[in-house]
Amino acid sequence: MNISIPIKIVTTGRHLPPRVQTAAELAPLLRVTEDWIVSKTGVERRHISDVGMAQMGAWAAQNALGKGRPPDLILNASAVPQQVVPDSSVYIQQAMGLSGIQSFSIHATCLSFPVALYTAGNLIQSGGYGKVLVVSSECGSRGRNFEEPESASLFGDGAAAVVVEPTPVGEKSAILGFQMGTWPEGASHTEVRGGGTKHHPNDPDTVFTDNLFHMDGPKVYRMALRRSVIVLNRLFKSVGIDREEVKLVVPHQASAPAVAAIERFGFAPEKVVRRIHEEGNCVAASIPLALAHANQQGLLHRGDLVLLCGTGAGLSVLAMLLRW
Repeated sequence: MNISIPIKIVTTGRHLPPRVQTAAELAPLLRVTEDWIVSKTGVERRHISDVGMAQMGAWAAQNALGKGRPPDLILNASAVPQQVVPDSSVYIQQAMGLSGIQSFSIHATCLSFPVALYTAGNLIQSGGYGKVLVVSSECGSRGRNFEEPESASLFGDGAAAVVVEPTPVGEKSAILGFQMGTWPEGASHTEVRGGGTKHHPNDPDTVFTDNLFHMDGPKVYRMALRRSVIVLNRLFKSVGIDREEVKLVVPHQASAPAVAAIERFGFAPEKVVRRIHEEGNCVAASIPLALAHANQQGLLHRGDLVLLCGTGAGLSVLAMLLRW
């Protein structure tokens, strides 16, 4: 939709666990070779956490906040919760040593971060909030199904956070456009069947693998390519901006082929942030981790047009244009 929400990502923060698992170390567990993993997924290494998603999220959040005042609201934008109830935002706040601050989750699987950022923008624009913390934290490695080596070789752990505030008078930072579409005919292509009421732990038909990640990679890839064209075309038509004007593209790091496919949509390869080889697919944390990395590397400049984009289970496709 054609919008202009005057909000500013003031700071970014990220956390990657110190423990690294290389493709060579993972290969024997999957009964494949290192070359097979790298050729299929592009993931040469990923980080593996020894702590929960809440603690990782708190570290990333504290990195983003620095010594600034606490936020008015904490939005947990993670795909996989620490537990079903209560909401995981509670545990992130607890790990930060805070109490009494509003917190809740925005869940849109791998697209949770941009959806939460859009939500934060609208909440700030309503006048009710002056400082919103958006946190994505994932222990994706814990849901790997080693009987499905292609998907199991994708995932890594990590967390990232941003602090969002109203754009000061005289500055141009804003959300310029937001487009998202969901095609539920793709729901079974990417799923964790357990954890809810459909496959309850006490149901005799529930099996262990219901609690592990399942993906039909080729079907997801083909469907995502076709739907991404639709969503990206809608976005740039709605904002009236040529995609050549985009300075940086920050995609969901689904896999190396998925990130490379961004070039098919009219973006020069040097504009695309690629972290899949170093960090793997960190689920909902992938986009903010890549964004925070770009910020740390000095790739983001105020006034630049920045595109966040990706796909998520559902199947959902999202594209969001920011004026940094």
